[in-house]
Amino acid sequence: MKITVTGSLGNISKRLTEQLVDKGHDVTVISHDADKASAIETLGAKPAIGSVEDEAFLKEAFTGADAVYVMIPPNAQAENLKETMKNLSDKYAKAIEATGVKYVANLSGVGAQSPEGNGPSSAFYFSEGRLNQLEGVNVLHLRPGMFYTNHHGSVGMIQRMGFMGNNFSADTIIMMSHPHDIADAAAEAFDTISFSGKQVQYVISDELTGGELAATLGEAFGKPELPWIVMTDDQLKQGIMQGGFSAHMAENFAEMGRAIGEGAIWEPYLADKANNFGNRKFAPFAKELAAIYNR
Repeated sequence: MKITVTGSLGNISKRLTEQLVDKGHDVTVISHDADKASAIETLGAKPAIGSVEDEAFLKEAFTGADAVYVMIPPNAQAENLKETMKNLSDKYAKAIEATGVKYVANLSGVGAQSPEGNGPSSAFYFSEGRLNQLEGVNVLHLRPGMFYTNHHGSVGMIQRMGFMGNNFSADTIIMMSHPHDIADAAAEAFDTISFSGKQVQYVISDELTGGELAATLGEAFGKPELPWIVMTDDQLKQGIMQGGFSAHMAENFAEMGRAIGEGAIWEPYLADKANNFGNRKFAPFAKELAAIYNR
């Protein structure tokens, strides 16, 4: 198959490209960074250098493709996340319609079942909805939980503050996902054409409480008593903004924390756990983070 992958050489897209090339597919990788072209070629794929915000470029990059993997690039400074998601999803949909692509894997998220209340995940409600409007196109929505790689930020928190935390309690369950499990789910779906119509695939790699998460990182970092601290919304938002996020995004993450604390964000996944792809546990990843912590 001819497959176009968005997301440049990110944590998911690089692994996905490697998997698809190994399986014999003809892969094009979209990147806005011309300096990535040689690295893309080294993987055995073709680079398409341009912006996913450019509808004409998207159509060119999708032309001739049997399938595309689409994702919304993260934007720490977004001032209206839902509008950003709606606009880019519309451009993706128009390019897919114009070029006759028949298979789409869309990076979504647990929590996309609701347009409100689930923080950044609620924005995926709109991207899923726009792609579901495509007639005659098979769409697989990949719904992961919290990315393991987000805990690169936890390294700094633990170094500076000596604790982990969020605005929910230590006994709250968190569904988490390794980016490589997401990539492998997309690669298998494309390689086997195992989806049709409009479908959802959960990609949850591990389930830990906040306390278990702190204990796992504490053990890996040589801090076995690492505590989990419950923050107020304001404390959480201040910490997020100090990390370079806009106030709008900080409020979105505080909302997500409240949804995690209440548990409703996970309900569709818990009702459909047989429809899950993912098996990379968090503990080995924590050891990878420990190498950064101990530098």
